[in-house]
Amino acid sequence: MKRQDWFTVESIDPTTYAISEYGHWERVHSFLLLGSRKAALIDTGLGIDDLKRITDGLTGLPIDVLTTHVHTDHIGSHGSYERIYVHEADRDWLVNGIQGLPLERIRADLVRDLAQPLPDAFRLEEFVPYCGEPAGLLADGEALDLGGRSLRVIHTPGHSPGHLCFFDETHGYLFTGDLLYDQAPVYAFYPSTCPADLVDSLARISRIPGVTRVFGSHHTLGLPPGLLREAGEAAAFLRRSGLDRFGTGLHRFPGFSVQF
Repeated sequence: MKRQDWFTVESIDPTTYAISEYGHWERVHSFLLLGSRKAALIDTGLGIDDLKRITDGLTGLPIDVLTTHVHTDHIGSHGSYERIYVHEADRDWLVNGIQGLPLERIRADLVRDLAQPLPDAFRLEEFVPYCGEPAGLLADGEALDLGGRSLRVIHTPGHSPGHLCFFDETHGYLFTGDLLYDQAPVYAFYPSTCPADLVDSLARISRIPGVTRVFGSHHTLGLPPGLLREAGEAAAFLRRSGLDRFGTGLHRFPGFSVQF
């Protein structure tokens, strides 16, 4: 583990890095995956500090940004990269922003409950969420070849319409974005979310064979693959009980929770 100002860089293996923002209350993780031809950057964090400075220090390979979903804590440094990819169902948010979410609310959430000082260069009054056209769209089942390393795109709606997970078939790493993490509820209670879709997505990832480690975008870095079994059982319970709908509240399961 190496602390670099706002970011903490952790080597998962010699070709995989977690770039974390532990000073923020959401404890955000972005992930840099190196192949022989190019690199993939899964999300770009909060935008509080210069993420490109970090990735440039880790690799000279060209970088494709793979967006799990278009929420502001996952696209903060998108503007520093040329090749950004997103699912079609989240494209409009990337291009035009999420309608109905005031800038004042975004800025307030960005700097509340901080555990470490903000970088000196950061100016909250200048912060505006990224908007722009993607270089391309990602489709469910698509294989991404980094050169000696293959990633599988998995469409997992619920938290957002175009939410994606990425399965590193070479190493068995499953990057679950905001579909599955620990310590705080995975939420689907805003109008732009869908509890039933999220439950279906939990069931889907529970059936992926060969997962060696689960990497959510928040909180604990690296979760055991047995959590996927818990996710599948939770999904079955929520469906059977008719709880996969708005207004049913907080549901706790071994290792994670959801809130509808």
